[in-house]
Amino acid sequence: MCQVGEDYGEPAPREPPRREQKCVKCKEAQPVVVIRAGDAFCRGCFKAFYIHKFRAMLGKNRLIFPGEKVLLAWSGGPSSSSMVWQVLEGLSQDSAKRLRFVPGVIFIDEGAACGRSPEERAKTLAEVKPILQAIGFPWHVVALEEVFSLPPSVLRCSSQEPAAPEGAYKAAVDSFLQQQRVLPQPRVQPPRDPQSLVRPPAAAQTEALSHLFCSVRTLTAKEELLQTLRVHLILHVARAHGYSKVMTGDSCTRLAIKLMTNLALGRGLGAWRPGFSDERHGDVVVVRPMREHTLKEVAFYNRLFSVPCVFTPAVDTKAPEKASIHRLMEAFILRLQTQFPSTVSTVCRTSEKLVKAPRDGPAAGDCGPRCLLCMCALDIDTADSATAFGVQTSHLSQIHSPTPLTETGTPQGPCCSPGGAWAQGCCQRSSRREDPQACIVEQLCYGCRVNMKDLPSLEPLPQYILAEAQLRTQRAWVLAELRDCLIEDSDDEVGQS
Repeated sequence: MCQVGEDYGEPAPREPPRREQKCVKCKEAQPVVVIRAGDAFCRGCFKAFYIHKFRAMLGKNRLIFPGEKVLLAWSGGPSSSSMVWQVLEGLSQDSAKRLRFVPGVIFIDEGAACGRSPEERAKTLAEVKPILQAIGFPWHVVALEEVFSLPPSVLRCSSQEPAAPEGAYKAAVDSFLQQQRVLPQPRVQPPRDPQSLVRPPAAAQTEALSHLFCSVRTLTAKEELLQTLRVHLILHVARAHGYSKVMTGDSCTRLAIKLMTNLALGRGLGAWRPGFSDERHGDVVVVRPMREHTLKEVAFYNRLFSVPCVFTPAVDTKAPEKASIHRLMEAFILRLQTQFPSTVSTVCRTSEKLVKAPRDGPAAGDCGPRCLLCMCALDIDTADSATAFGVQTSHLSQIHSPTPLTETGTPQGPCCSPGGAWAQGCCQRSSRREDPQACIVEQLCYGCRVNMKDLPSLEPLPQYILAEAQLRTQRAWVLAELRDCLIEDSDDEVGQS
């Protein structure tokens, strides 16, 4: 009902009709995906954008030469499946710039480590085999139990070929194209009977692997151990079949999570970097062509273009957020990425700018000793550092009995040195040689030492790790014994020579 003095005001103006949004690339088609705020792509432009990022990452680094054998590590997940699909399309005849390397695919069955039954593992393999056959690349299905039959040489960093001179890549491409014009190379066909290559693991190895993971106390140590054994098995397969490169499907989001997780585990910056290549293994180089793609882009691409994936439960499947450092850091990064969309890219780009300060000592440089498990440079030294202090503190906490006293009341030291437990005398070396656990622990980096604390006994570890640890200990002991007998050249003699 109308009232006197009531101010009705003017009616609210109508909002102008919004102009229909178009693709930011072609400005014509309607967008189907929105990657970031303001970045809306149509189907065709998004595919070209996605493929260009993959090809540009391979092209600007120029690490994979024409005709080189590359092993694609496929886990069945979204990122690795998208990577295999990109390689498959890049090798097709319809591709504008064809890829020139020779690919192969490896799939590792980790069901025993996750506590899956043989029926569930067989069902997963039944889903994996048709996809591998449809891809058409030579493939290898390997069970994780085969780590118990690996040789100790898998833990040795083989000598890497020297860096190719400038212009070598272009010369290799020209030579490869000339050979193709003269004599086209036939495409390598996969085996006709793939069932013969899939060997079921032995029951004893399956039981040993289950016992190993059941003996680990925390989920963090389980994930680290699983990742270590997986890398060792992939390296062995790559070397056995002549692959010089291993291609993984780590996305930018996954690399940022892994970087922050390694920092939380105490590995530092020198252990692992989210760059394009990882050359710590020597003759086999790990490359990451998906490092510029986010998980959101990978999910959109797989959905739009029907990329086949296989879901396999992992060790941390259905685990709560605070069950492990990996799960906690993943939730932290993804939550930040939701609120601040540039979190992942900022973490990855900042890590590339950080350079570890050089230091003197046996752990400096690439030629120094490496960790027995992760093959990174050992960050344990005797210098006044936080890492050394933490290791020494943990070492002292394990000493339960006090030092026995002599008749005069003074501590009884070793027979060869009055320096006590800190001196590198013969008694200390002999005691360490007799203790296998001490021999293994002293050859690990700080992060691996922390993880090994959650393993009550080192006996369930695969035999190749124990054998390589014993071999390194014996070699170090022999070198220490021979060092006293060698005659070093003086500075004057070196200058005269």
